[in-house]
Amino acid sequence: MHAPAAGTIDRSRRYSTDLGFRVGTGAFAFLLVIIVVAIGVELSRQSMLSIQKFGFSFWRTQIWDPVAGEFGALPFIWGTLYSSVLALFIAAPVALGIAVFIAELCPARLRQPLVFLTELLAAIPSIVYGLWGIFVLVPLVRALESSMPASLRQLPLFSGPPLGVGMLAAALILAIMIVPFTSSVAREVLKAVPVAQREGAYALGATRFEAIRAALFYARTGIVGAVMLGFGRALGETMAVTMVIGNNPQVSLSLFAPQYTMAAVLANEFTEAADELYLNALIEIGLVLFVITLAVNSLSRLLIWSMAQRGPTRAPQTAPGAEAAA
Repeated sequence: MHAPAAGTIDRSRRYSTDLGFRVGTGAFAFLLVIIVVAIGVELSRQSMLSIQKFGFSFWRTQIWDPVAGEFGALPFIWGTLYSSVLALFIAAPVALGIAVFIAELCPARLRQPLVFLTELLAAIPSIVYGLWGIFVLVPLVRALESSMPASLRQLPLFSGPPLGVGMLAAALILAIMIVPFTSSVAREVLKAVPVAQREGAYALGATRFEAIRAALFYARTGIVGAVMLGFGRALGETMAVTMVIGNNPQVSLSLFAPQYTMAAVLANEFTEAADELYLNALIEIGLVLFVITLAVNSLSRLLIWSMAQRGPTRAPQTAPGAEAAA
């Protein structure tokens, strides 16, 4: 009998090493799936009493009365989504403008200081943002509401007591908090755009604005991902929003009315839950927030995937009369 060739032994060793590496890294990836499923299962188990008593009406009723044992999460769902979407509309243009300026237009000696300041904003604790909101932002919002004409304050969007704490203050502070995250990721995405994209635009006679617009179009998938990252950050923010939103469980379209979010009610009332149903209702709010976060992130991933499938550039259009000439 002949001994196996050295080359065969090396190939077998390399294959077993590669297989072990794949299995090991795959196990770590699968661990993330297990953790997500375990969180959902545990939240469902701990809130089962509330789920059995209220069912899906928990999602659509507005009553939150711990004394009477009546609980509905609609005011908190509304407050969370309203404040986060409003903050996204405020922050996205600002963050994109910062990213474009730093990546495309900023002088070299100012680029690093601006990058440092942007990242420093992301490192500030949320409690500090909340304190700043109480002493600076809330008085500004109160002054803004007081200076509005009475006829304008009669509209549902601007009605409410001139307290300063409310939906607008929460949305503004959320917008300030998510700008660093969105702008940092968008800046890195723009830096990753190939230089050939800009050079090709200049070669075709494009202006600087048009070349930047071409780079933005090329990087649109990553920019959408950056915006959704900021949106996810806004959905789960707790302390800063709790300090300026007013914490009133009501559904209102007004920017100045005090409202509530899911994260805020958990932070405020979890330690005060006096009976099992109250505690289960609060845990179910955590389950609702978990489901909404998963849904929003899944939809954003589908959007990014669909944009990536269409490719980085549009297909060139046929010149007028080309088909006739053919």
